Amino acid sequence: MALIGVFDSGVGGLSILDEALRQLPEHDYIYLADSINAPYGEKSSEWIASRSMELCLYLAAQGCDAIMVACNTATAEAIAHIRTELSNIPIIGVEPGIKPAAMQSSNGIVGVLATEATLKSDKFNALLATLPNDCQFIKQAGAGLVPLIEAGQANDEETLELLAEHLEPIQDAGADTLVLGCTHYPFLRKAIRKLLGDSINLIDTSDAVVRQLKRKLESQGKRLDNDQCGSIQFISSKDADGLHLMAQELMQSDLSAHCIQSQLVSTFK
Repeated sequence: MALIGVFDSGVGGLSILDEALRQLPEHDYIYLADSINAPYGEKSSEWIASRSMELCLYLAAQGCDAIMVACNTATAEAIAHIRTELSNIPIIGVEPGIKPAAMQSSNGIVGVLATEATLKSDKFNALLATLPNDCQFIKQAGAGLVPLIEAGQANDEETLELLAEHLEPIQDAGADTLVLGCTHYPFLRKAIRKLLGDSINLIDTSDAVVRQLKRKLESQGKRLDNDQCGSIQFISSKDADGLHLMAQELMQSDLSAHCIQSQLVSTFK
């Protein structure tokens, strides 16, 4: 078995942890939420890179065998440096699924809902430049959505109204595919379906991210035993018990099958 570190600016990475528990329930996990500083998407590139490095160093110091940077913004701004500094352990990042979206779109019009920092990042735009010119990408920053999700209001009327504003340019362009370019946004699936119906294809890369983690662990010879469940430690820079409650509310996994610990890490304030 392995100890897997998962970090995000807040609760968004729970969507990645949820998928990890589905595919790899036998491992132990540390979920680290830097909720006191959420959202990352509107902060400077330098701050995001520095903070992300700090949190990954903390997870490495806890003995993690692999770390998932479960934040699109942190991946875009910091993962290259993190991989250089922590070259002895696998570092798995997340990025908007624009490549599978381009392949799956029928009309070649794809909406990308992500944070402003992700959309402006060199990593995202370098990826975009590799894709065919015949696919049109409608890029939209989801300003204000992450704080509402962090507050447990993913399906509230205020969130629905703001989401409708952000989706309007994508809808007006006739997009048949929507990339959920922030790990918080899968928790808006219900709201998106309410606004856009079932005809639009939603792209979420959590499955691919966890499959990459699985490959890395197998290459290290880590034993897989899906008949048992490992432990989960929830750590927050703001409210660990609140994080645990949000996990119970947002995740589909049966957390009662795992040994749960919560911890407030005040040194990250």
